[in-house]
Amino acid sequence: MAHRVEGSFDVTSWNEGPVEGLGGTVKVTRASIGQRFSGGIDADTVADMVMTYREDGTADFAGYQRVVGRIGDREGTFVLQGLGEFDGSEARTRLEVVRDSGTGGLVGLRGSGLAAAPMGATGTYHLDYEL
Repeated sequence: MAHRVEGSFDVTSWNEGPVEGLGGTVKVTRASIGQRFSGGIDADTVADMVMTYREDGTADFAGYQRVVGRIGDREGTFVLQGLGEFDGSEARTRLEVVRDSGTGGLVGLRGSGLAAAPMGATGTYHLDYEL
């Protein structure tokens, strides 16, 4: 049976720098982003993303997010794969739970969802999941 959780997240850290050795290409960076999820997911996370920026300031990005916390009354860890885009005012990320990444009470977690973050440090998410 599928369940949906929703909530918000706050960016707690952001460390981004250029990827070296790509002279003559568009701007490519690597970022490590800390986030604190609240609501249906109560967790601390770290996302490692690679971002490709266009001259107009928009970007595409992809990466993985390690999640440590709880969904409902189940505690453990899991990994989200994220694929997203920044349109100049809001970042939207499609999320997919990485198969067999759940530990503890989250073993067997499957699901997908969406995160959205306008300019600033707070965003929202939803995750449709099965356990």
